[in-house]
Formats: sequence, C-alpha cells, structure tokens
Amino acid sequence: MGELCKTKIDLLEILWRAGKPINVRDIVKKADLKMRSVNMHLINMRRSGHVSSAGKGLYVITDLGKKALGLPEIDVEKARKILSPVPQEKAFKFYRGINEPLGVSSNSLKDFLEKIKEVDVKSIEFHASRGDFELWIHFLGDIELAKRLRIIRELNLSGEELRDEIYGALRSRYEYLEKASGLH
Repeated sequence: MGELCKTKIDLLEILWRAGKPINVRDIVKKADLKMRSVNMHLINMRRSGHVSSAGKGLYVITDLGKKALGLPEIDVEKARKILSPVPQEKAFKFYRGINEPLGVSSNSLKDFLEKIKEVDVKSIEFHASRGDFELWIHFLGDIELAKRLRIIRELNLSGEELRDEIYGALRSRYEYLEKASGLH
C-alpha cells in the first residue's frame, strides 16, 4: 500500500479530530471539498482499511488510519503501561491557580478521569490553559490522547463545556485502552 495523498491525509485528520463517528456532510464542510470527491476518497479508504463505517453515512478513523497520521500504535503492553499507576511523586497535582494547591492528586488515567468529573472547574480551566493535562498524559505515554487534549485546549472553551470535552476525550480513550490492554 503506497503513501496516501494529501487530501486523504486531510480527511483522516478530520475524522481523528472529530473523535467520534462523523457524517459525510460534516466531513465535506470541514474539508471544503465537493461531496462526490469526499465520497470517492472515503470509499477508497474503507477498502484500504484506513476508515470504517460506523452506521448509515457515519465514518470513523481506524488504527491503520491513525498510523498513517503518524500516531503511535497501541498494543497490549503499551495500553497496560499507560493505564498503570505512577508513583505518588509523579502524580498529577491539581491547583486552582499559581501557589493554590487543591490537595487533590491523580496517579493513574482511571483516577484522573474520576477527578476531572468532580474537581473545581477553575482548576480545570487553570491547567487546561497551561497545557498541564497534555504534558502529564504525554508523560504517561499516551501521545494520541495528549494531542487530543491540545486540540481541546485550542478550542478555548471554559467552565462545564471545557470539563465535558476533556472528560469525554479521557473516557473514550480510557475505554479504548482498557479493551486494548485485555484487562477489562
């Protein structure tokens, strides 16, 4: 299988950024291409295994598609490493602002997911704006999730909308890693 053309890479990027099944009309809008062109590319990428159908008119990027974007593959060992707790001194410590610790910390992705649901939203805004979440997730070894959190940061959301986006990204990634780890 040869290299993918720029248009196909752009379409994979749109599917990856969506983070969930997306319909052709939305892909066409985001890609600024004609419906026919997008449909042809999607058909070809389904055949090559880069995208799959997720119901009527919905598409998602596959692991092969993610690989084509340069995202690292996740095997059982990698998934388990990302999900493993880290020593307390490497745990994520939540702050409300500079020199304002909340006394709340997380030492694993699962715990982090739980804490994001309940921690003060001002803390989420503080850390998201600084890129702290993506740095810690990158430290855990999940480059793809770190990139997804960067995209969320760049949306400049705030309040509960920001919490919901981050929580959704964390939850779907956690579920994916749990399946990939074979531990569930």
